[in-house]
Amino acid sequence: MSELHSALDALASDDLHSLTDGQVLDRTAFLVQLVNRASAELTRTVRRADVMQAAERDGLKSMRSWLIGHARLSQAEASRIVRSGRVLERFPVLAAGFVSGDITAAQVNVVAEKIGAGEVARAEEQGIDLGAFDRVWAQVAAESPRTSRWPPRCRPSTTPSTLMARSRIRPRGVG
Repeated sequence: MSELHSALDALASDDLHSLTDGQVLDRTAFLVQLVNRASAELTRTVRRADVMQAAERDGLKSMRSWLIGHARLSQAEASRIVRSGRVLERFPVLAAGFVSGDITAAQVNVVAEKIGAGEVARAEEQGIDLGAFDRVWAQVAAESPRTSRWPPRCRPSTTPSTLMARSRIRPRGVG
């Protein structure tokens, strides 16, 4: 971890006024990807702590409360991180895009706000392969401008059943 701190210290010591406009834009793009990757690692770590109930070590009942009390995150931000960690376990392609830095925390949150354990269970009951949705959502997120808006046919608020009815995606075993 000290290597990461040293790298950030080196970045902070750069004279931004000596950079050309192209260099500043390249640096900005690099830092955006770095922040995305760091957000993915935080989300992954918080999910592991959530699963192992690590917050109980400090007398707290949840990672959400730990993030609020110890990391001083807002309630909304703590909820977003915990919720995103839970959904990323079920959507490995989306998770891989987040880890690579190509997908933002906000884009992951668009899925996480709409697809919880209940929606996953209903999809499984109906024989819907969520892998197809995972691939589409990851592709749309990685290729779209950085926004929380999704094309209507791909937005996570569209339920798997509704999307299936409007597309060629079918439950397993249905032609």
